[in-house]
Amino acid sequence: MLNELQQLARRHELDPETLISAYIGLGDKEEAFALLEKEFDAHSTGLTSLKVNPLYDSLRSDPRFADLLRRVRLS
Repeated sequence: MLNELQQLARRHELDPETLISAYIGLGDKEEAFALLEKEFDAHSTGLTSLKVNPLYDSLRSDPRFADLLRRVRLS
């Protein structure tokens, strides 16, 4: 399923949260954070829900998440 999402993302604009959600679901925090960093670099408005979106609950204990919240100015 992840391969299909990745291929779809190459051909069409895909909501980044969809891929992030897939990586989180697979327990792949490294890829999830890599995509979150890309979203940060792109000044994505999708990051405005980081602090309250339950999708990110499994990432909250990671220091990188606190750092991202700080940089998005949500801490």
